[in-house]
Amino acid sequence: RDARLIEEARRAAAAAGLANARFVVGDVEVEEYAPFKPEMVVAHLCMSEAIAQRAARVLGPGRVFAFVALHPDQWKETGRPSRFALGEVGAKRLLKKCGFTVEHCAVDREVTAFESVEQGLAAAVGLEERWRQDGRWFRYVKFLEEGGRTLTHAHLVVKARKA
Repeated sequence: RDARLIEEARRAAAAAGLANARFVVGDVEVEEYAPFKPEMVVAHLCMSEAIAQRAARVLGPGRVFAFVALHPDQWKETGRPSRFALGEVGAKRLLKKCGFTVEHCAVDREVTAFESVEQGLAAAVGLEERWRQDGRWFRYVKFLEEGGRTLTHAHLVVKARKA
């Protein structure tokens, strides 16, 4: 939905020599992909049942649906997973329901450890405003004050093929 990010993706694809990719600004949870007849659908950090269903409707047999989704462990220290978070079991179940066969499903996880509360706060400084708005900031500060010294980044990386 963010034209600025789509333009960034276009530039990255061009820099990588990809000439056969089409980038579209839109709400992937409500708009259909059918007019584009894609050979592959790729989603990045935004995954839901609606997205998988739309990909299943537009992709023909043997075509690929690939995505990187937030994993439930993403920022687990805040005690609040993203509504877009998806675990391995849930992803496999959803994709099977939509007519896909999973070829790759792995968690890319990085846990940063800190020696002090100050280091933990500094690591999340760019997230503070957003986390204050949704209540995560106070949970994260409490986690740090109670002795927690980590911040987890975790993504689910999946490649599936339409049966």
